[in-house]
Amino acid sequence: MSQPALPFGSVDDLQTSLGEHAYLADRGLTTAIFLSLSLGRPLLLEGEAGVGKTEVAKVLSDLLGRRLIRLQCYEGIDASQALYEWNYSRQLIAVRAMDAREADTHVQDLFGPEFLVERPLLAAIHAGSKAVLLVDELDRADDEFEAFLLEILSEFAVTIPEVGRVVAQTPPAVIVTSNRTRELHDALKRRCLYHWIDHPDLDREVAIVRVRAPHVSDALARDVAEAVERLRQLDLAKVPGVAETIDWANALAFLGAERLDAALAADTLGAVVKDHEDQALVVPRLAEVVGEDG
Repeated sequence: MSQPALPFGSVDDLQTSLGEHAYLADRGLTTAIFLSLSLGRPLLLEGEAGVGKTEVAKVLSDLLGRRLIRLQCYEGIDASQALYEWNYSRQLIAVRAMDAREADTHVQDLFGPEFLVERPLLAAIHAGSKAVLLVDELDRADDEFEAFLLEILSEFAVTIPEVGRVVAQTPPAVIVTSNRTRELHDALKRRCLYHWIDHPDLDREVAIVRVRAPHVSDALARDVAEAVERLRQLDLAKVPGVAETIDWANALAFLGAERLDAALAADTLGAVVKDHEDQALVVPRLAEVVGEDG
């Protein structure tokens, strides 16, 4: 399948464009995205929760002017929920409206496009290069669904018995995310390009806060980023991601804080530490977290 023209001609151009859309990607991630789009290969992004995996698809949709189609994975998801199903209630109404003598001759009409309910994968096949398909949190699905997804991603085509074969003329951009709570099959990884997104370093996290929350001062953004960096070194069940850093900075700025101290951290801890047992661990160490212990 041929690839549509892209509005950027190099990794540097793409990195600049992502920054203009408030996504500060490092060189490695930008290169992975660029190759994925240029080669028409799905991009598998793994990393801890909150590091910006899902945001990649959202930003690309905006940057490329394409429709974002999201398939949210969960335990028990199956092909019909991801691909298509028939609108049975509408079919039933149509049957009741038919003349009994004509029903047999019109039975095939009940399986026309107007009765077909598109789910994300079929919608992405139809949309082709006008879409960015986000397959979010694939690790939550089971092995059977993963194998089904691999089949779809291999050809961007599906056969619907009552309709026939549906093939994407040009493939959509595909971003697959996983929190790595379950090891994905090697076959899927071979089909995709791969990139691990780690938590950003301190300076990059400060820059991200400033871009996403420009009303937060540089000093407060740095205080918050340093505190979150220390939190990540603790044995927490739910390690705060970049999203929590931004939430915390926003909450503190809304309260009029200019810098972060232990008292403010205690008052606003729910913006960044979102587990009761984690909070019990953190509260006695707030002075250490905000850098007041030395």
